[in-house]
Amino acid sequence: MSDYQQYVTEREKVDMLLEKGYEITKVIENLSGAFVDFLRLGGKEDEDYVQLHIQTADARKYFATKMLERQQS
Repeated sequence: MSDYQQYVTEREKVDMLLEKGYEITKVIENLSGAFVDFLRLGGKEDEDYVQLHIQTADARKYFATKMLERQQS
């Protein structure tokens, strides 16, 4: 898979979770990417918890931008 296609896939996953009402609660970055924890507010933690492994630099920028947009609104 090309880097661009991987970015598009990761971006779509982030968008899908945010549209379903999930919020980014934790980010851990290391040399292999970023592990982004999502939690649906008002739900049971064990049922509404998702972790994505974001590997592309563009997708890392994308979710960081989404975090900032949500903080400002």
